[in-house]
Amino acid sequence: MFESLGERLERSFKILKGEGKITEINVAETLKDVRKALLDADVNYKVAKSFTDMVKEKALGQNVLTAVKPSQLMVKIVHDELAELMGGTAVDINTNGHPAVILMSGLQGSGKTTFSGKLANMLKNKKNKKPLLVACDVYRPAAIEQLGVLAGQIGVDIYKEEECKDPVKIAQNAIQQAKAKGNDIVIIDTAGRLAVDEQMMNEIAAIKEAIQPQEILFVVDSMTGQDAVNTAKEFNDRLNFDGVVLTKLDGDTRGGAALSIRSVVNKPIKFVGTGEKMEAIDVFHPQRMADRILGMGDIVSLVERAQEQYDEEEARKLQKKIAKNQFDFNDFLSQIQQIKKMGNLKDLASMIPGVGKVMKDIEIDDNAFKGIEAIIYSMTPEERVNPALLNGSRRTRIAKGSGTNIQDVNRLLKQFEETRKMMRMVTQNRPAKFSFGRKR
Repeated sequence: MFESLGERLERSFKILKGEGKITEINVAETLKDVRKALLDADVNYKVAKSFTDMVKEKALGQNVLTAVKPSQLMVKIVHDELAELMGGTAVDINTNGHPAVILMSGLQGSGKTTFSGKLANMLKNKKNKKPLLVACDVYRPAAIEQLGVLAGQIGVDIYKEEECKDPVKIAQNAIQQAKAKGNDIVIIDTAGRLAVDEQMMNEIAAIKEAIQPQEILFVVDSMTGQDAVNTAKEFNDRLNFDGVVLTKLDGDTRGGAALSIRSVVNKPIKFVGTGEKMEAIDVFHPQRMADRILGMGDIVSLVERAQEQYDEEEARKLQKKIAKNQFDFNDFLSQIQQIKKMGNLKDLASMIPGVGKVMKDIEIDDNAFKGIEAIIYSMTPEERVNPALLNGSRRTRIAKGSGTNIQDVNRLLKQFEETRKMMRMVTQNRPAKFSFGRKR
């Protein structure tokens, strides 16, 4: 995500390295390269020009302090302007209503149905809401089936009328059912097309008119570049939506849509999708995204994801086990599963300052833990609790049962012992009130 843009911007700032002060000449040279980097990242031309003009105005108006190098000052100015370009601050969705109705819009293939499931999952787990997913795509039976699968997967209610072909009626009936059954959030998944057409626009406008939603979200595939911006403008002209959702930011995207949409339609980006898992949804924070674009990482988001997975009481129990050297393979397996829930590994690595750049060409397989899990699952309950039991014959059995070899098993056991020692040392050096995190 934004790797190419980040690299190009970093090269642009090098023009100012070694310079004693900021001048109109070296700023113009730097910003010429910055503008080209933005255009290569598929940022709208007018947005790129306006952005560099603003940066130039602020840069030339700055007196560089002795302790600050011109290149460092330029990075700060560009960072602040990037954040402002993307909205400045995070904007929450409106969940006030009895029930609150959220209408999803966008083209076919943009990820509306999957995102509807992710949003329902997030509202259920983080805000203690009781969502109802509504299948209003009457043209694609597969969309109705997919929404049903997602609802079952995350444990939320779904409303569908497979014989009805009137999405307005389905939406109205769903809201009545939500009121009757106590659902406080209604998320309506609508039909999309391969391109904007009058029939689709009339249909979703009719749904909006009939149900008066508290929130309308426009879902767009960030990999479609400038087409995403143009489509957003057409939808906004008809629906006057409240916010944008960018999906597939974990893919091979240049990121131009994220930097352009806010300026073109003047509506905030509210969420981003970063993978296929139901947990792969993030509130969009412009400041944090600017940090990531400029290679500064995003420690705040990383900590928040970790806190979401850790229960304070469980953390205290685990701390006691580590202190007594009782950390076992059941605990090890639990830690792996919690890490997996935090998101794809390369995305997590990119949140650590400096690491994303180092690992940009390294492929991190999200199935990297599968071999480890297979080995642990091949152990008996007694072996997991007491690894000292794992003699040669037991290790051979485990290797055969997990589809690995004896070297893999030996390597895992060695890593496990090293991890256990390190965790014990860290715990012993921590203050008494240390906890691993707090579940929100």
